[in-house]
Amino acid sequence: MVSEVARLERAVVQPADVDAALLAKLGAALSRETHAFELLRRPEISFDDLSGVARDAGADWSADERLREQVRLQVEVQAKYSGYLKRQSDEIERAAHNEELRLPADIDYAQVGGLSNEARQRLCDVRPETLGQAARIPGLTPAAVSLLFVHLKKRERAA
Repeated sequence: MVSEVARLERAVVQPADVDAALLAKLGAALSRETHAFELLRRPEISFDDLSGVARDAGADWSADERLREQVRLQVEVQAKYSGYLKRQSDEIERAAHNEELRLPADIDYAQVGGLSNEARQRLCDVRPETLGQAARIPGLTPAAVSLLFVHLKKRERAA
């Protein structure tokens, strides 16, 4: 599948090669050459729609029997959801980084603006060592963890 995605990212669709069926799905003529993977990101375009128009070093998509239906589906899903997947990946990376963010031993939870009394009490009872541990305290909301994170960043800048 990875090689097929790479091939689609290299394959160029020329405006003159767009047939009437694909043009109807696009809604308007292509104004410039476009990579096939970019076209596949559009919700109305499927992998099969591109079989006759992509040019890639002599590769003929319609004759490629090696592509199984599962690979075609995976390629389409990756194209259509690549933006969401990237955003999710970035969010996971940030969360992993913040997971290990150490909380100062002398932190005064009463100074963390916006925390509910219940959240303050839970944090004082548990005294988590990291932001990740704080996030796993039962009853502590993601909003409370975010407030704690913002407080830590402000405290870091002030120091």
